[in-house]
Amino acid sequence: MVQLKTLDSPGCKASLVERIVSLTAGSTRRWGRMSAHQMLCHLTDSFRAVIGEREISRSRRPLPRAVLKWLVLRAPMKWPHNIRTRPEVAQDAGGTPPVEFDRDRQMLLDVMDRFCDTPDDQRGWHPALGLLSHEEWMRWGYLHVDHHLRQFGA
Repeated sequence: MVQLKTLDSPGCKASLVERIVSLTAGSTRRWGRMSAHQMLCHLTDSFRAVIGEREISRSRRPLPRAVLKWLVLRAPMKWPHNIRTRPEVAQDAGGTPPVEFDRDRQMLLDVMDRFCDTPDDQRGWHPALGLLSHEEWMRWGYLHVDHHLRQFGA
């Protein structure tokens, strides 16, 4: 059985941190509209929403929650490009605007640690996937960061 990558794995998390640190303000996107700097803010906003530091609205699901959850967290495929996100974490809507690249990168690294250390009963609902277990949150966190790092070739 294949071991899924999650933020609970020290090696997986360290690899993401390395990739985040490798980004520059001039990193070129492969798809989408965000700059590398905006992407850092988007990820920070997303983690902050999960741990209750930022409001986020629920979304309508195109599939039953159990099916969508399996596809998002377990299907052996990369997440599709250009999926719309909630407006509260979207850079072209209500997301936190970039300020200073190195500061915003450090904010992402700090909130990623807080997300990992947040007790399970203090994490909120995912806007589309609903209530997630600890393992599911750690998988989602890994996949979300990985998705956007691949967006910039990191």
